[in-house]
Amino acid sequence: MQSHRAVITNGAMTAQMQMRGPDDTVISALPCPHVYANVVMQSMMLFGARLVLHARFDPAAFLADIETHRATVIDGVPTMYMFMLGAPELATTDLSSLNRAYVGGQTMPVATMERVEAAFGIPLIELWGMTEIAGLGTTHPLYGRNRHGSIGVALPYCEVRIADPEDPERALPHGEAGELQLRGPITMMGYYGNEEGTRATLLPSGWLRTGDVALKEEDGCVFIVDRLKDMIITGGFNVYPAEIERVLAGHPEVTLCAVGKRMDEVKGEVAVAFIVPTRDSARDKDAMLAFCREHLAAYKCPRDIRFVEDVPKTSTGKIMRRELHALDHD
Repeated sequence: MQSHRAVITNGAMTAQMQMRGPDDTVISALPCPHVYANVVMQSMMLFGARLVLHARFDPAAFLADIETHRATVIDGVPTMYMFMLGAPELATTDLSSLNRAYVGGQTMPVATMERVEAAFGIPLIELWGMTEIAGLGTTHPLYGRNRHGSIGVALPYCEVRIADPEDPERALPHGEAGELQLRGPITMMGYYGNEEGTRATLLPSGWLRTGDVALKEEDGCVFIVDRLKDMIITGGFNVYPAEIERVLAGHPEVTLCAVGKRMDEVKGEVAVAFIVPTRDSARDKDAMLAFCREHLAAYKCPRDIRFVEDVPKTSTGKIMRRELHALDHD
């Protein structure tokens, strides 16, 4: 349940941090029933920007409309950018009208962000949000430092902290990983008809528990580690899928990757990587595992590599890690 104040404040502060206004034309294929409608549509309507909506994401059609409508801003989730990078139309599209792009919904490997910036010739700025806060919680100010790998700083009027997941009212020091929490006028009123869920998520002190593992540095920039629910416990060690995905994304033969878990009699759980390879990929499982061992501790390396045509995604294009087990049995 959201208040009018939360929705309008979030849309306004999104536009403020990202400097969206009447001189902008935005292309979006993000579904309007999703929280992204507030991030994109509300901030556009509030301040007079032009919004070109696509009913569904198609890389070729999306790129064509950037050129046709002289778009200045594009919004998307990581998978959208990855598919545009692989689209043959990218090489012939006039992207000169663009001046910035935004990505959210899931963490994006720095290596992939750099590829997008090189291909599109504009800064790619990360953001973070969730339904329970009516949109964004953090992003980078347009005229501030853009730290790749970071989701930025808290929106105006809001504050974020990192807390102990086992003791959610205990804040952790800078640089220590814990649960990301947010407090401010954008937090939800509660879950409709679910008082127990509301009490578990909204603390008496006003902080909202997000379920994301993150750390915050002294300058206020927040770095997402992963979702608490997606963590893999292998042989007593905590392994975060996003860390493996960031490494694999740096391999030149990887278009898209997702890491899930597989039950193991000895280690309890082990990581399995599902890779959508490039068209000219050798699909060499041993080479991919060797690449991981070069960049990760032994216990963090996936125990298996599966090459697939695609991975399960939500309507927004977010990878559904908990559905990856279906591919593991194909």
